[in-house]
This record gives sequence, structure tokens and C-alpha cells, in this order.
Amino acid sequence: MATATATRTRSAEVPTRPRAFDWAQLRTYVQAAIILVWCLLPAYWMIVTAFRDVGFTFDSTFFFTHVTLDNFRTVFDTSLGNRFGQALLNSLFVAGVTTVIALVVGVFAAYALARLNFRFKFAIMGFILGASMFPGVALITPLFQLFTDIGWMGTYQALIIPNISFVLPLTVYTLTSFFREMPWELEESARIDGCTQGQAFRKVILPLAAPATFTTAILAFISAWNEFLIASQLSSDATKTVTVAIASFAGSQPMQEPYTAVMAAGTIVTIPLVALVLIFQRKIVAGLTAGAVK
Repeated sequence: MATATATRTRSAEVPTRPRAFDWAQLRTYVQAAIILVWCLLPAYWMIVTAFRDVGFTFDSTFFFTHVTLDNFRTVFDTSLGNRFGQALLNSLFVAGVTTVIALVVGVFAAYALARLNFRFKFAIMGFILGASMFPGVALITPLFQLFTDIGWMGTYQALIIPNISFVLPLTVYTLTSFFREMPWELEESARIDGCTQGQAFRKVILPLAAPATFTTAILAFISAWNEFLIASQLSSDATKTVTVAIASFAGSQPMQEPYTAVMAAGTIVTIPLVALVLIFQRKIVAGLTAGAVK
């Protein structure tokens, strides 16, 4: 008893060293803050300008001043020839159809490239990745000539098909990496229970691939939603997308660039993307981290 008491006494007498300041953690927070400000500052200035009166367009005040909703009314004012509401519906249709088709084709292609063995497998994967590196500006002239000859100029399919060719490599590459990380034992167990390879894919693999599929779908939708180059050359007034509509905006003030209306339109365009991310944020995080750890 006396020995235990003496041990506790000596332990209490030993001075404790102050904990060293964690500079690595501080650097992490500082870097994260810099990245956050760098990414959000342009968006913040866009929103501030969107709510600012036209007469104070070039006001350098950093906070909200001369707040008005006239810019948003100008955006949807069809008398100025903007037709922004129709452009929103066009972009939603084009991006939605592009995402669905690219996702359906990409899921099966990625599964085949990741789980099946066949000839020229790596050559096909390299061809898909090479197609994503091809500059889009080089396709404008041949696509314009082709769609003119077959009468597709100014139609939705003239916008959807090129978008699919741009989005599909991203879809295949992302999902292939995910399918490769899934253990073969899952399919083997399903086959032991009597499932065919197709049934194992539908009942076992596809449900487990939901997070990666949601993530890929959102990335594909954002890519198709923001596309400008192809749409600016192949669309008509009836099929014009939001990116093209914003570029050709007309403001309420003659002989003046409608900066505030453009900022208001940009604010409206980002709402669907932000809504998608907020709704499916758990799926996105799960999909981004699912393929990182076996």
C-alpha cells in the first residue's frame, strides 16, 4: 500500500510538458480557407452584381448595395428577345437525355471492360480515353456539314449526340475504376445461389454501384449543362441552350452591355447544379470515396 502511494506521489511530481502547437493542422486549415475563398469569391460577386441596380453596375462596393430584382425580370423578359425560360427547358432536356443515354451505355461498357476478358480490351479502353482528349473545336466544321446535309441543324439531336460523345468517355472511365475495385467473390456467391452473370450484375453489382453511378451521373449532367461550343454553332432560336442564351443577352439599357442581367442569369443557371449536389451529396461523397479503398 505504501509502495503504491509512493508511486502515485512520484508520478504526480513529474512535470507534464506542454503540448506542442500543431503547425501541420494549421497549414491544412489555412490552405482549405484559401481554396474556399478562391472558389466562392467569383460566385459571391456574381450574386452581388445580380441584385445590383443597372445604374450602379460598376460600383466596387464589396457588399450588397442598391438591391433590386429588376435584373431577374429582365432575364425573363421576352420582349427583349432573350427567351431565357425556353433556353432553360432546352438545357434541361438536352443535359438530361445526354446523361441518361451516357449512363446506360457507360455502365454496361464499364462493367465489360472491368470484369470480362476479351481480345483488344486495353486497345478499346485506350481508344475511349483518346476520344476524350480530342479537341471539340476540331469537330465543329465536320459536324456542321454533316448535320446540314441530313437536315439536323437546329434540332435537339444535333446537340445531344455530340454531347454524348464528350460525356461517355468520362462515364466509362469513372465507372470502370469503380467496378475493378469490387471483389469477384460477390458475383461468385450470386452464381452459387443460382444467378446467371446477368442476374448477378442486376441484383448484386448494380445496387452496390449506386453511389458511383450517382456521382458519374451528376458529373455528366454538369458537363452537358455547361457545354457552349457545340450549342453555339448547331442550335437554333428554338433549341438554344442557356449558355448560348446568356452569351447573346440584350439588356434593358440600349448601347450598354447587360452585365447585371448576365450575372442574374448565371445565378439562376447555377441553381439546378447546386440543388443536385445538395440532394445527392451523400451519394456523391460515397461514390468519390468508394473506389479509393478496397
